[in-house]
Amino acid sequence: MSDPASKKAPIRRHRSLFLSDLHLGAIGARADLVMRFLMHNKADTYFLVGDILDLGVPFSLARASACDAVVNHLRQRQAEGAKLIYLIGNHDPAPEIAPDRRRLPVEPIDEILHTTADGRRYLIVHGHEQDRAFIRSHALTRIGTYLESLARLICTAILPAEERQARGKCGRIDRIFAGVNAALHLGRGHERRLVDLARQRGADGVICGHYHMAGLHDRYGLVYANCGDWVTSMTCLSEDYSGRLHLVDGRAVSVLDSGLIPEAQVVHA
Repeated sequence: MSDPASKKAPIRRHRSLFLSDLHLGAIGARADLVMRFLMHNKADTYFLVGDILDLGVPFSLARASACDAVVNHLRQRQAEGAKLIYLIGNHDPAPEIAPDRRRLPVEPIDEILHTTADGRRYLIVHGHEQDRAFIRSHALTRIGTYLESLARLICTAILPAEERQARGKCGRIDRIFAGVNAALHLGRGHERRLVDLARQRGADGVICGHYHMAGLHDRYGLVYANCGDWVTSMTCLSEDYSGRLHLVDGRAVSVLDSGLIPEAQVVHA
């Protein structure tokens, strides 16, 4: 049965949407919130900035269904004329081993230069390419996936039921993982490395994901824009029709508290 409140929500239109680290299929993923956001936000071009799928851990039928819904929605948007561009991430399965029903109808690429409506050029990469070699290893990626999944299962088992059932809110589990992630990337050296890569490509900035830390600033001389993720931060990037970038809090346009969806919280480039 459809949610009557969702019919009242406005559809926001974007020149481009940049989404990364959905980790569809992983235990911590929130495919339900991704789907609700996409239903109320349409773009001419969808940049899928890596780690869209995460098939490293077996998942339940409930997660499989939610994952399939997001993939089917993106396929439908492509059929309606929208463009899909898929940047492969370190958790994404190779296209040839992804199940047919979860295979996106576009070949993944490693990087691309995108020109915004105002003529600025952005290098778009997932971001894992700037990690140290041992961190980039496939084996370490899979070990990390299993350890996080195990930790989330343990936390879910011991936390109160009302927190486990919270929708669109950053619970204690997510705050713990966000804190650990921030500690691992203390100093934000990856931001400088990615900006330097964009500078080498002759771009005006870089758009990335991977680090699960949303950001939009120009502290290093060029624009650094990180989409965030849909496991803890629930954020993405948007380009409007004038070419400006916005960091969007997806929870502000995903959670139906009183039958109304408030305006998206944005930070402009």
